[in-house]
Amino acid sequence: MSEKVVRIGGGCAFYGDSSVAPAQLMKAGIDYLALDYLAEATMPLLGMMRQARADSGYALDFTEWVWKDNLRLIRETGTRIVTNAGGVNPQACAARMAAIAAEAGLSFKIAVIEGDEMIGRLPELAAEGGEMFTGAPFPPQDKIVTANAYLGATPIARALAMGADVVITGRVVDSALTLGPLIHEFGWGADDLDQLASGSLAGHVIECGAQGSGGLFTDWEQVPDWAHIGYPIVECEVDGSFVVTKPEGTGGLVSVPVVAEQVLYEVGDPQAYMLPDVTCDFTALKLEQAGEHRVRVSGCIGHAPSGRYKVSLSWKDGLRCFAHMPIVGRDAARKGQRQSEAVLTRVEEMLRERNLAPFRAKRIELLGAEASYGANARGSDTREVVCRVGVEHEDAAAMACFIREFDSPTTSMAVGTTGWFGGRPEVRPVLRVFSTTVERGAVPVTITLGDASETTAVPDPSTRFDTAALVRPEAGAATVATDPVEVSLIDLAWARSGDKGDAFNVGVIARRPEYLPYLRAALTEPALRQWFAHEFEGGAHPEVRRYEVPGLNALNFHFLDALGGGQMASLRLDPLAKGKAQQLLDMPIAIPMALLPTIRRGT
Repeated sequence: MSEKVVRIGGGCAFYGDSSVAPAQLMKAGIDYLALDYLAEATMPLLGMMRQARADSGYALDFTEWVWKDNLRLIRETGTRIVTNAGGVNPQACAARMAAIAAEAGLSFKIAVIEGDEMIGRLPELAAEGGEMFTGAPFPPQDKIVTANAYLGATPIARALAMGADVVITGRVVDSALTLGPLIHEFGWGADDLDQLASGSLAGHVIECGAQGSGGLFTDWEQVPDWAHIGYPIVECEVDGSFVVTKPEGTGGLVSVPVVAEQVLYEVGDPQAYMLPDVTCDFTALKLEQAGEHRVRVSGCIGHAPSGRYKVSLSWKDGLRCFAHMPIVGRDAARKGQRQSEAVLTRVEEMLRERNLAPFRAKRIELLGAEASYGANARGSDTREVVCRVGVEHEDAAAMACFIREFDSPTTSMAVGTTGWFGGRPEVRPVLRVFSTTVERGAVPVTITLGDASETTAVPDPSTRFDTAALVRPEAGAATVATDPVEVSLIDLAWARSGDKGDAFNVGVIARRPEYLPYLRAALTEPALRQWFAHEFEGGAHPEVRRYEVPGLNALNFHFLDALGGGQMASLRLDPLAKGKAQQLLDMPIAIPMALLPTIRRGT
């Protein structure tokens, strides 16, 4: 086996991540820096930027901070960069980068990958039928802001082979930013499925930046020095196995449970994690602590890809507005609820007088009173809350009434209303996501590097993935405790949650293997449907699915139609489901009295 090791650092998780990570990673010695700026919620924002200015629509955080501030370091270290900072306008991003470098007296070989843009193929996409998850009809084409296919890693590998110092892409799957360099370095082919799956998993572990090195960890008190947290590095080998680590002397934590949480983050079916280049199966993964802040990952299984690209569209569907008002003093929550309801009653009476329809959606959440917990909220006599009221409507005139009236209770309703001095609320579009698919071979991809340009489509796979052909791992024992005692789930497990459109997942990893049978007995689909009943309000097709992940001593749960539209189409406090695992960790679990002495949080 080759002793070659490729080191790739994950220096950005989203548009807004810290600008200190890239320099930290490059100084630690890496071959490639992967920077992920895009999310489904980011694309329409970039699309609207491009509508306002034709030379915009890319990640300014990259060009104006990371690139501009680190040009000398990039040159000195020879680190090659792969990033989707191109957003919906990768050529404009590359042009800005070249201009900044020229001002500093430097030049770089910058490759641009295009082909994900599908806005010119809307009639073809509409013919594919309804939304791939919900069956919803295709949105009005004049309302669509962006339409982009999720490209894979093959064009990135080709751009690197052409000699690029930097590869700028538009919409690609996040893990492709890591898999592309690994295909280039190790020469993996389309049939090296286990290696492609492992390389994709390496990308998945670092695509969310410091989440792979202690950020958002359940046992957060174990994670030192958040201010100087180290960002993750994967050290990858030709067989696909890799070690997760971080720069020496930095904060953060790299441990088996930290990495296990990230493996399951935002994964629906962990045996069928479908990507453009491969379908990943995480059920037999093996994680081993290989030293301080070093976790070895092996055992990822690869299946053939589906042969289709996922295409994500964003479209405008009316307007929404959020307003906030603090209330201080006795009975703050009850006063806040009554006051918020009174304002909405008054405004909707005004709408009727103006022959305007009522709000099509409205939501009151009292921040500080566990508003997002539903029936699981602990009764609170908190003495301060912030009333958060969200509304949706088609007409800007309705929003004007809401904004005008929301401040009025400051002198006329609940005692202790403090007034909100952050300025009046802003009206923004409701931005919905519609997902469909398109044949991979029907999407030409163009790679441009200087005067050289290549256009080709990634060939269709020789075989295509079929979920029905999977052999599911046998469900382990579900044991009901005798002589039971109740503890909280957090005493028995680590957990991480995240969104996928209007769905979310929660990965639950047993702290000790002997806890897993009791987790299976308690965490059934009906039990979790009841625990999160408030999340399914208004859902047309609510469902909970449970998956076994034996290699991690884990269960993964997928909650469908559970976020009120999700992302920028939801009025909820947590539309990205970042807090759902925290809520589930309070669930009581029955275990035998004999296991009680084994419970040690964080061990």
